[in-house]
Amino acid sequence: MTRQGLEILLERVSNWPEEAQEEFVRSVASIENKYLGVYRLSDAERDAVRRGLEDMRTGKLASDDAVAAVFDRYRA
Repeated sequence: MTRQGLEILLERVSNWPEEAQEEFVRSVASIENKYLGVYRLSDAERDAVRRGLEDMRTGKLASDDAVAAVFDRYRA
Protein backbone atom coordinates (compact mmCIF):
# COMPACT_ATOMS: atom_id res chain seq x y z
CA MET A 1 0.00 0.00 0.00
CA THR A 2 1.30 3.41 -0.90
CA ARG A 3 1.65 6.20 1.62
CA GLN A 4 -1.28 7.96 -0.05
CA GLY A 5 -3.43 4.83 0.29
CA LEU A 6 -2.54 4.59 3.96
CA GLU A 7 -3.46 8.24 4.51
CA ILE A 8 -6.82 7.69 2.77
CA LEU A 9 -7.51 4.65 4.95
CA LEU A 10 -6.63 6.54 8.14
CA GLU A 11 -8.92 9.39 7.11
CA ARG A 12 -11.77 6.92 6.60
CA VAL A 13 -11.06 5.24 9.94
CA SER A 14 -11.34 8.61 11.66
CA ASN A 15 -15.02 8.64 10.65
CA TRP A 16 -15.78 5.15 11.95
CA PRO A 17 -17.71 4.62 15.19
CA GLU A 18 -15.51 4.66 18.30
CA GLU A 19 -15.88 0.90 18.87
CA ALA A 20 -14.68 0.19 15.31
CA GLN A 21 -11.74 2.56 15.77
CA GLU A 22 -10.75 0.75 18.97
CA GLU A 23 -10.90 -2.59 17.13
CA PHE A 24 -8.75 -1.10 14.37
CA VAL A 25 -6.15 0.04 16.89
CA ARG A 26 -6.06 -3.41 18.53
CA SER A 27 -5.69 -5.07 15.13
CA VAL A 28 -2.86 -2.78 14.05
CA ALA A 29 -1.11 -3.25 17.41
CA SER A 30 -1.38 -7.02 16.98
CA ILE A 31 0.12 -6.82 13.48
CA GLU A 32 2.92 -4.59 14.72
CA ASN A 33 3.72 -7.01 17.54
CA LYS A 34 3.74 -9.91 15.09
CA TYR A 35 6.27 -8.30 12.79
CA LEU A 36 8.21 -5.94 15.04
CA GLY A 37 7.56 -6.92 18.63
CA VAL A 38 9.06 -9.41 21.02
CA TYR A 39 7.43 -12.83 20.86
CA ARG A 40 6.23 -14.04 24.24
CA LEU A 41 6.26 -17.80 24.73
CA SER A 42 3.23 -19.45 26.27
CA ASP A 43 3.79 -21.68 29.30
CA ALA A 44 3.41 -24.77 27.08
CA GLU A 45 5.96 -23.43 24.57
CA ARG A 46 8.39 -22.56 27.37
CA ASP A 47 8.06 -26.09 28.78
CA ALA A 48 8.68 -27.58 25.32
CA VAL A 49 11.84 -25.49 24.91
CA ARG A 50 13.08 -26.61 28.33
CA ARG A 51 12.43 -30.27 27.44
CA GLY A 52 14.28 -29.86 24.16
CA LEU A 53 17.26 -28.24 25.85
CA GLU A 54 17.35 -31.00 28.43
CA ASP A 55 17.20 -33.64 25.69
CA MET A 56 20.09 -31.90 23.97
CA ARG A 57 22.16 -31.78 27.18
CA THR A 58 21.55 -35.46 27.90
CA GLY A 59 22.30 -36.60 24.34
CA LYS A 60 18.77 -37.77 23.52
CA LEU A 61 18.80 -36.15 20.08
CA ALA A 62 19.51 -38.11 16.92
CA SER A 63 22.94 -37.70 15.37
CA ASP A 64 23.37 -35.98 12.02
CA ASP A 65 24.16 -39.36 10.45
CA ALA A 66 20.98 -40.94 11.84
CA VAL A 67 18.84 -38.07 10.53
CA ALA A 68 20.54 -38.25 7.12
CA ALA A 69 19.86 -41.99 6.98
CA VAL A 70 16.14 -41.44 7.59
CA PHE A 71 15.95 -38.79 4.86
CA ASP A 72 17.87 -41.02 2.47
CA ARG A 73 15.50 -43.91 3.15
CA TYR A 74 12.40 -41.84 2.34
CA ARG A 75 13.85 -39.99 -0.64
CA ALA A 76 14.40 -43.21 -2.55
